[in-house]
Amino acid sequence: MFFEGFALDRIDVGNGLRLRVRHRAAEDPGDGPPVVLLHGHPRTHTTWYAVAPLLARRHTVICPDLRGYGQSDKPPSTVDHEPHSKRAMAADVAALVTALGHDRFAVVGHDRGAYVALRTALDHPDRVERLTVLDAVPIGEALRRADARFAREWWHWFFFAQTRKPAERVINADPDAWYLAREEDLGAENYADYRRAIHDPDTVHAMMEDYRAGMTVDRAHDDADRAAGRVISCPTLVMWATRDDLADLYGDPLAVWRDWAPDLRGGPIEAGHHIAEDNPAELARRIEEFLAEPQSPPSPPKS
Repeated sequence: MFFEGFALDRIDVGNGLRLRVRHRAAEDPGDGPPVVLLHGHPRTHTTWYAVAPLLARRHTVICPDLRGYGQSDKPPSTVDHEPHSKRAMAADVAALVTALGHDRFAVVGHDRGAYVALRTALDHPDRVERLTVLDAVPIGEALRRADARFAREWWHWFFFAQTRKPAERVINADPDAWYLAREEDLGAENYADYRRAIHDPDTVHAMMEDYRAGMTVDRAHDDADRAAGRVISCPTLVMWATRDDLADLYGDPLAVWRDWAPDLRGGPIEAGHHIAEDNPAELARRIEEFLAEPQSPPSPPKS
């Protein structure tokens, strides 16, 4: 069954902005913190349809469409792209969890959702208990390391970020030809939801604004944190797909993350880029194992 037992709501997260969200209480309440699952581009929350029920056996699971994506509200664009920044999206996540009656939570992010998950852990350290990142390094780190190979393989970052010749015009001319996803890979309901999103010009515009924020305000936030020595205060799990190019670009992705996450673990997982759709059982198993790890004792205060 597609998201069996999950409620589907639209929840106000402040300033009149509502997120579409599926959520379900744990079968065994109190066994662990709520888990927020954040999708990437150009997916919606339905990308987690096979993972979320597995995690819901022990955890309350919350799956929103990020602001601008899917059927969540789309804030008006501004010249500085701040309404589509990861900081704004992270504030949405924190407000959403509060609205659902929880304080502390774990967050899992894939692709663009990974940047939101990172920003949530950095901006709300008193609330995020565990961070899981899938197929990503921090935006500031990616741009700092960008070379000819990155430009060749990830050229869409630069294309999507343009404003004088907006990418929306190209994508909206034939969204199916641009994104090339197949129903047999996504599942019927997930594919229908994804396809509804990519055929909505307002959603496509908001997704491009996500990338424009990435090149500007999001990078500035990452660089400011790096300069200030801010790090992730919670245990962090990083995984990357064996059939994607993160390891090709960065060698050991954990080496990139060590300056950001002192309590770090992770490794590759057998999958293509869309891990939740390619290998949901293994992904859910690894997330569950990570969430079940004993909490490390706090470091003693410095003398």
